[in-house]
Amino acid sequence: MLRVLHVGCAKERVVGRSELFPAAKWVETRLDIDPSVKPDVVASMTDMSPVPDASCHAVYSSHNLEHLFPHELQQALTEFLRVLEPGGFLFARVPDLQLASAAIAKGRADEPLYESANGPITPLDIVYGHRRSIAKGKVYMAHRNGFVFDSFGGALEAAGFVGIQVVREHYDLVGLGFKEFRRDTGPRLRQAVPKAAAPKAAAAL
Repeated sequence: MLRVLHVGCAKERVVGRSELFPAAKWVETRLDIDPSVKPDVVASMTDMSPVPDASCHAVYSSHNLEHLFPHELQQALTEFLRVLEPGGFLFARVPDLQLASAAIAKGRADEPLYESANGPITPLDIVYGHRRSIAKGKVYMAHRNGFVFDSFGGALEAAGFVGIQVVREHYDLVGLGFKEFRRDTGPRLRQAVPKAAAPKAAAAL
């Protein structure tokens, strides 16, 4: 069985819920800084020392990296790379600041763009974090960093990932990167383009 480390898992699971990680092939280790969500590993993504080197075939991170301060970003990505075996991959999802900024420039800063499990999400929520949750005391929901198309791919490259692909999906950026080399059997993102490009069309796995 292949092992995926689900970073910042909260109460969610990814194996069996994503076509990238079918239950017949993958087992999941859940990691979160909050012990109340009962993860397998309680740790910060900037220090995942309980997870051994080269022990995972994949790392999955959805809407976590934007909660780090900029100086912490490379710490986290270096940790992601460390726990991957050679040829393993990172699949990461972050909010797309470019699309949020475009909506703000059109005067739609407080207009809902889409519905999430936490309620409607506005362009300002994408920039600063979900404000309703923050107002209720969930300050960890604040965003301390942000990404546009080039900067997301650039961060993965600076951390040492190879075979990098970045695509837009809805109001997110989806990134894929490999450790040391890309396996022929490794996943690919549809409509993947060079980092310098900025496609308008949404992309999906």
